[in-house]
Amino acid sequence: MLSINPDPVFWHGRRVVLTGHTGFKGSWLALWLHRLGAQVTGIALPPAGDPNLYSLARVGDLCDSHYIDIRDAQAVAEQIRRAQPEIVFHLAAQALVRAGYEDPLATYATNVMGTAHVLDALHGLESVRAAVMVTTDKVYRNLEQPYPYREDDALGGHDPYSASKAASELVIASYRDAWLSAQGVAVASARAGNVIGGGDWAADRLIPDAVRCWQAGQALPIRRPQAIRPWQHVLEPVGAYLRLAEALHGAPASAGAYNFGPHTHEAATVRQVIEHARQAYGHGDIQWGDGTEGPHEAGWLALEIARARTVLGVQPRWNLHASIDRTMAWYRRQHEGADARALCEADIQAFETMGRAA
Repeated sequence: MLSINPDPVFWHGRRVVLTGHTGFKGSWLALWLHRLGAQVTGIALPPAGDPNLYSLARVGDLCDSHYIDIRDAQAVAEQIRRAQPEIVFHLAAQALVRAGYEDPLATYATNVMGTAHVLDALHGLESVRAAVMVTTDKVYRNLEQPYPYREDDALGGHDPYSASKAASELVIASYRDAWLSAQGVAVASARAGNVIGGGDWAADRLIPDAVRCWQAGQALPIRRPQAIRPWQHVLEPVGAYLRLAEALHGAPASAGAYNFGPHTHEAATVRQVIEHARQAYGHGDIQWGDGTEGPHEAGWLALEIARARTVLGVQPRWNLHASIDRTMAWYRRQHEGADARALCEADIQAFETMGRAA
């Protein structure tokens, strides 16, 4: 039976390259890798926006940080080869649906060619043994049916962001099959559902938008209250990425695609999430839309997570209400002056403790 928590013995001193370490999920992963004793080299653009978790949690103090655009193939390759990683996590991306509509060419360049640049840098690199390539739950051809998507379902994408991530899945599979598998590098793609958690201040995301509005005493506009998504706390997929990398290193045959999300029956509407968030936060006004505003976005999305459960031993730990409660408590305490890194470390410790009790 695989351990439910990441193994500190495995990670201690392990050389890791993490792209996207200045982003929301990347910052949480960098903090956890440091806690486990890994030697992390980060590759990313400078942190976007102010505030941002990378700066507030002083993540740059915990890793060898390099500001490199993953669209620059030569710079990416040179830095990865200097780092001589054993494990690679690729999180750097243009990660927003509406931003994809606004600048589709940059979205494709970052998400498709950026992924190819990272994989190409691993071609012929003797040190590397495993690569976890993070995509999204939106890679599937969404039929708008109440059906949880499985890893072997058809890929697709109505909008540029989703299509770019589906295309990156083909790039990942191609590099794995054409070169990296024979080289002894186990490559997996990780398709995670919608994440929430403290420290996300990205524009056009549900919880960050809510926090900004409510802290400013403004009403939160909600475009599609009935849209259903597989919501989960950020530590769920981040912990799963760590477990996946361990499995790939020890059992290369476990390479392939993995879904990470809540149990299928726990997929919830935007209305359910934001109403509980308001209750947990203590106050906040909401302006409900009718679902017709803005460009197309999928109305129903859920994931089948049986492969992660059976192959990796990964199980959801915090249900939706617990995830929202922890998220809103993080924002509230940080707004009151608590240290962001300490808040993250407390959540990671609580998450690990629950894993040991499972």
